[in-house]
Order: sequence, then structure tokens, then C-alpha cells
Amino acid sequence: MGKAAALCGGGNSTRGLVSLLSAVPCLACQELPAMSAEPGGRGGGGVAGGPPAAPGSDTYKGWLFKWTNYLKGYQRRWFVLSNGLLSYYRTQAEMAHTCRGTINLSTAHIDTEDSCNIVLSSGGRTYHLKASCEVERQRWVTALELAKARAIRIRNNQSDDSGDEEPASQSDKGELQGTLKSLSGKLEDLSTCNELIAKHGAALQRSLSELESLRLPAESGEKIKAVTERATLFRITSNAMINACRDFLELAESHSRRWQRALQHEREQRIRLEETIEQLAKQHNSLERACRGAPGLPPAPSGGPSTAKGSVQSAKAEASDEDEETEYFDAMEDAPAFITVTADPKHHRRSGSNLSGASEGHPEDWNLEDSVFESSNQSSYNESTCKDLLPKKRRRTRIPDKPNYSLNLWSIMKNCIGKELSKIPMPVNFNEPLSMLQRLTEDLEYHELLDKAVKCESSIEQMCFVAAFSVSSYSTTVHRTAKPFNPLLGETYELDRLEELGFRSLCEQVSHHPPAAAHHVYSRRGWTLWQEITIASKFRGKYLSIMPLGAIHLEFHSSGNHYVWRKVTSTVHNIIVGKLWIDQSGEIEIVNHKSKDKCQLKFTPYSYFSRDVPRKVSGVVSDAEGKAHYVMSGTWDERMECSKIVQSSQGSASTEGKQKTVYQTLTPKVLWKKYPLPENAEHMYFFSELALTLNEPEERVAPTDSRLRPDQRLMESGRWDEANVEKQRLEEKQRAVRRRREEPCGHGTWSVAPPGKDYEGYIPQWFERKVDAVTGELICVYKGGYWEAKDKQDWSRCPDIF
Repeated sequence: MGKAAALCGGGNSTRGLVSLLSAVPCLACQELPAMSAEPGGRGGGGVAGGPPAAPGSDTYKGWLFKWTNYLKGYQRRWFVLSNGLLSYYRTQAEMAHTCRGTINLSTAHIDTEDSCNIVLSSGGRTYHLKASCEVERQRWVTALELAKARAIRIRNNQSDDSGDEEPASQSDKGELQGTLKSLSGKLEDLSTCNELIAKHGAALQRSLSELESLRLPAESGEKIKAVTERATLFRITSNAMINACRDFLELAESHSRRWQRALQHEREQRIRLEETIEQLAKQHNSLERACRGAPGLPPAPSGGPSTAKGSVQSAKAEASDEDEETEYFDAMEDAPAFITVTADPKHHRRSGSNLSGASEGHPEDWNLEDSVFESSNQSSYNESTCKDLLPKKRRRTRIPDKPNYSLNLWSIMKNCIGKELSKIPMPVNFNEPLSMLQRLTEDLEYHELLDKAVKCESSIEQMCFVAAFSVSSYSTTVHRTAKPFNPLLGETYELDRLEELGFRSLCEQVSHHPPAAAHHVYSRRGWTLWQEITIASKFRGKYLSIMPLGAIHLEFHSSGNHYVWRKVTSTVHNIIVGKLWIDQSGEIEIVNHKSKDKCQLKFTPYSYFSRDVPRKVSGVVSDAEGKAHYVMSGTWDERMECSKIVQSSQGSASTEGKQKTVYQTLTPKVLWKKYPLPENAEHMYFFSELALTLNEPEERVAPTDSRLRPDQRLMESGRWDEANVEKQRLEEKQRAVRRRREEPCGHGTWSVAPPGKDYEGYIPQWFERKVDAVTGELICVYKGGYWEAKDKQDWSRCPDIF
């Protein structure tokens, strides 16, 4: 990458930023005449395709290396020079359908940086090209200069003979020609008048000459002489007027040719744009057909249900790998592709159909008026029955508005590309006034889903609520593009809502590099959740990828069902330019290690070509034998629904050759729906009602609690400059503590490990590392003692980190 940057050191700084419009098909590629044959009959040029066409021919093509961006450097591209336009493609096969970009040589500046590099710039577009050798570079420069000269000559000296041109607009052309004919007619009239004046003037002069030859009195001779002079002046004036009119007509004809050329150019541009849009629409349709397949539904079995509506639940979406800036994501290759068809339970009848591998269920099982499914539709943040058992403590409902500070983002980010985000010193301008421990606790906002899951007698139904809970944790991220504070080593956060909501939560930062947080939640309503999450994040110039590593464990006390799943990848787009937006992509597999039930959830990444709703989540809940029972569908920012499967069959094959399963389901039930954001949330970092209370000061908390972190508190108060100073102080204090841990003791021994040995690192205060019996991973689990220490207010074990 450094070498690529050095090669382009003298170029435009925007060489890596390519317009999204470069993906629009180019008319120059579609209007090419029959390609001139390359020497030897070879169809390539440059590195691998043989020499390009002769520079003197109308069409010149071959391989060149084009600068793309700082991550990919120079990439090999197929270039075609024709009709004064230079176009490029990824492969020669792309010439039939997709042009990656075009530059007009008539207005381009051609420059050579060194023996192999060529720089083309036209308007705001710049191409940095590199040939494989100096000889090939010279061939291309010669061809480009000739093409440029030809294009300029055609533009400036285009003849008025339009016999070879397409009659674009007959009305405009006729009007222009009519004007010229009218001017020509008037000129002919003037010429006729001039001839008559000249004829009569000559006759008058002859008559006057005859009068002069007569012997007349002297006085009469002088008068005749004066009349003769006036007639001569009149004839000269008339000739001058005719000549001026002729010059005017010639000038009008000259300008008319320029007007015609300009008008013809505009017509060609309009036709080119229309054809480009038409070609783009055709490409869009063909890509949709290729990506989605959209197979038809199989015929219903005899006596089977009548379908009310059908929807494609998931399909493989093929990414469009554009040349430079546009980022798309591939859909998951192993994601189950299926179609759901909603059936009317009143008309559904079980029949001995011959559906291959069909699984059937009783529609009457979905009559769940008294079940937990039905009650899930009526839950809300303020009306949930589990929250009304005891009077709630009055919590704050707003925080100070976010101040409007300007910041030069690029000056901070340009030196951070490729580095681990947790190792980059960032000002609080990028943060929100919550720590990562508090964001982890925020996953419990919809804890009532787990309270309902406790009441489920069936592990399959319980899995549906667990799946909805796993999706609900992402609902707060849709507008939350700010970065939470990195917790200091040993920092803790507690959320004690045992009396109000029935649970208490504790988090501790157990590692700093890599950053890892341990989390433990106990609910008196019958469940326990624990996890250790390590955040791996990479800044890639255009986007930021956040990859949570580690498993989440959930156990229900009465049934012993033990669920395990992992989080998906979060991506923050438009880090440098544009409006920030966040997307979730990947798969979640939830496994009940007691009953072996599974739920596969797919978070569909955003794609420009997809017709699915944005932020879509879909999946299937199946038992230990792989039989599907429920279909999960919804979006990770709004709601999740559950549909009971009454029949399944194998559908027709898709374009990828895979068969899609068709599920006939009953009317879906809403398991989870997002709570509305508080009023004025856009000025309060888009915090939810729970998030607004997370940093609210509380008494009797540990001295390491995130609520007591001074830089975070200053930022929440709107004092960002002071917060930045305090943040640097705390980070430097943490570095000093680590250096002291790694230094040898005064008596010659090492406090942690001798030289050459691994540094064991920080020992957690409230958690201990154990090998998990289910996953076999080393994980930090709660060892107890925190809540007892809180009751006694004995915080002697807590380190001094603030």
C-alpha cells in the first residue's frame, strides 16, 4: 500500500474516491464500431493479452493498471479507446453489459509521472494508470494524444454537411433552416434592388454626361456636375449596404453551424443518457432475476389449504462488487432459503398428502388466547405486568442536550486506518455519555420476554421468546452511531432493579487489550444470563466493523433449559463522508443444549439491489430432529413475529440449483415490538427510556462504577473540553498502573512474571475464569460477593481507577 501511495504521490488527493456513477454503462462502449483487429489476431493488450491495437486505428484497447484506493492499490483493468472516449472494464467479458467508467479526451489533460505512469484528468475525474513497461506506456500516450487531437478537431471543425448525422429534431432543424432561408431571401431582394439602383444610376450618369456635353450656361453646368457627384455617392452607399448585408448573412451562416453543432451535441447527450438509463434499468432487472430467482409456489395438494398470501422469507442475494467506493455485502451462503404461505386456520384440514418431507401441525394449537404468546402482544414498557408489582422508583426522563461541536473528522481518522479501534486515542466528540458496560446492560431493556419465556411449557415456544430477545438487543443501535466509552480496567457497572423489575445485573471490565467485559444477570422470576464479550473492531477508511466475540448463556431455573448464542457483526458506514448509518449482518444460531432445539436467525445485510425490507431478520425454530415448528420474521429495529408451521414441502429449485422449502403457516403473532423513543430523543443521543437512566447517579454503588467516571459525567453535562482533558488523565493513569505491574519488585523479583514470560494480566475482582462445560471455552463467570459487599459497603477489594 505504501508503494502504491508513493507511485501516486504527485496526483490528486481524491484519486481513491470514485463516483458511484462510474458504474453506469457507457454509451461509448455500446456505440463502438466493429473492433479493429489486434496484431496477430489476439484480443488483449498490455500484460497478458498481447500488444494492443495500432495507435493509428480508430479503436485502441488493452490492459492497464488503474489506481483504485489505498486498500487495493493498482488493479488490472481492460481499457478501450474509441471515438475520443476512454472506457474501462474489469474484464473483457464486461464490455457486453457493464462499463466501469469513461473519460472524454477532448477536454482531458494527459500527463506522465514517470516511465510507466499516465494521469488523465477531465473536470473532477482523475484516472491514475500504470503500464507494464515504458514502451507500452508510450504506445498508450501516443494513442491518447492522437485521439484527443481528433476529438478536438471534430468538435471545433465539424462541417455543416450533416448527411451522416442522424436527424435528431426535425422541428428545431427546420426552424433554423427557415430562418436562414428568410435571411437569404431578404439578401436576394437587396441584391435585386442594388442591381436596379446600379442600372438606373448608370443611366442617370449617362444622361448627365450627355447634358454636360451640351453647351449650356455656366450655371447649369455646375448644377449638373453636382447632381452627378450625388448620384455617384448614392451608388457607392448602396454597394456598401449590400456588402454589409452579405457579410451579415455569412456571419449568420457561420454561427448557425456552431449552433447546429451545439444543438447536435446536446441531442447526442440526451440520447446517450436515455440509452444509459435504459441499459441500467435492464441491468437492474437482470441482476434482480439472477440474485433472487423468485421460484413459483408448488401446486397445492388435493384437498389442501387455499393460500391467502405468500412472501419470500429469505433468498441468496449476490453482492455487486463495484470498483472503488460502493460497498455491498454477500448474503450468507448457508442461510436456509424458504418461502412462507399464510393459511387460514378455519379452512385448514389435515390430509394425507404426498408432500415430500412434510411436517404438519394442528391449527387448533395456535388458538392461544390464554397463552404467553397472546400476552406478548399486549406488553409495553410502562404497562408490562411484571413492572407493576411494586411502585417504581421515580427515574430521570431526560439528560442535557447534546452540544453542537464542530470537528475535523478526517484530521483524526486519516492516521487510524488499519489500527485496532480500542488503541486509538479518540476525543469524546465521537462518544456518547455511556460506557461499554452500560451498553451491555442495555440489552436487558426487553427482559420481560425472558419473564414470559419462563411460563412456556414447551421448549420450542420458549425458544421463540429467546430468539425475539436476542434480536431486541439491537433495536437501540439503529440511530446510535456514537461510540461508548472504553471501560477502564477494573471498572464495574451494576443495575439493581430487583425490587422493581425482578433482576439485578453486574458488569466488570476484565481485560483491556483486547477489551473484554464479563456480565452476569440474576432474575428472581426464574432465569440467569451470563456472558463474556470481547470487542474486535477495525477501521477500514470507509466503514467501521464491530465484531463481538464470545457466547451468551441463558439458563431457566425450573426447566434447566440452557441456551447459547453469539452476536452478529455491526458495521458503521460513511465514517469519513456522508451521514453515518449502522447495519447488522450475519447469522445467530441459538441452541438449547438440553433439548437440542435450534433457531437459525439471519440478519440480512443492506443491499441496493434487494427488494426486502431494510434490517430484515428471518429464521426457523426446529427441534432436535430438524423438524421446523415456527417461522421467525421481522426487523431488528422494530418488531419480531412468530408463525406456527402447519405444513412444509420442498418447492421448485432456485437459480442457484437449491430447492427452497415452502412453509404453510398460521397467522403470525407479535412477540416483540420496540418501545417508542422519548420526546426530544434526537437531542439526547437517541437514548431510550432505559438508557436515560443508566448513568443516573445512585448511592452505595462501588467506587469503580461507571456512574462515577468523571470524564463521562463531564461529557453528559455538556463540558466536552474538560471531559477530553479528564479522559486523557484517566488513560495515562491506567497506563502507569500497567507499567508498574510489569516492572520488577525492589528485591529483584518480578511482581507478575519474570522476563521472557507471558504477562498474566489483571485478575478480576468479582469474576473468575473457568472452562465452560457447554462450549469448552475459557470464560469469566460471576464468583459472588459483590452484592454482599454492597450491603456491608465494604469496597476494600476495589482498585483505585478514577
